[in-house]
Amino acid sequence: MTILSAILLFVAGLLSGAINAVAGGGTFLTFGAMTLFGVPPIAANATSSIVQFPGYITSALAYRKEIAREWRPILILSAISLVGSLGGALLLLSLDNPSFRRLVPWLLIAATALFAAGPKLRPKVEKEHPPNSPTGIVTQFIVSIYGGFFGAGMGIMMLASLGLATGGDYHRLNAIKNFLSIVIAAVAIVVFTAGGAISWLHGIIMLPGAAIGGYYGVWLAKRVPQAFLRYAVIAVGLFLAGYYFFKA
Repeated sequence: MTILSAILLFVAGLLSGAINAVAGGGTFLTFGAMTLFGVPPIAANATSSIVQFPGYITSALAYRKEIAREWRPILILSAISLVGSLGGALLLLSLDNPSFRRLVPWLLIAATALFAAGPKLRPKVEKEHPPNSPTGIVTQFIVSIYGGFFGAGMGIMMLASLGLATGGDYHRLNAIKNFLSIVIAAVAIVVFTAGGAISWLHGIIMLPGAAIGGYYGVWLAKRVPQAFLRYAVIAVGLFLAGYYFFKA
């Protein structure tokens, strides 16, 4: 790896952390940067889980009071998420890189469309229901399979499914989502590490950038319109989808 490649990967991690803090969608950048530098798509997807993981933890800590109030239903959904994420991660490792490469453009288009529709999918304030309702369990299981298999757009998908299942205000749902994201990512990381799918060199280079970007994302949010960042993420997603369509 050249010094220039390392710098560009660090910048990708930095921008990923900042975008996640402001608008979400940072996985597009980490996944895209690694694949453009020659990392196989399965390894790039697996390594992105590690790069994004610290941000999930800090976000959950910010909502620790909300999480503590509903720890029992969150614990049930965590168990569901563990099983679903395990299944999704094992499904990913059951594929070879050519097979996964053929799926990537379609996954990217779906994730980009989900990201673009994100503001419309945000649940409205309504009467609250228990998060571990039958609907909540089923939808969380589906989301966690997706998250273990391919994490881009998982947060937006989870907010939408939680809004459908449990209702309540945005911050309550975001708190639950952040904690469950830790579970899904942690299980996927364990499976990917055991399966030898992590590109540790690329991950170590991007991790400090993602941490710094996440910390200063609030500063960025005050100076850069969120709409601009959303359009940038959508452009990256469409570019990567086109790239994989032509490379497949």
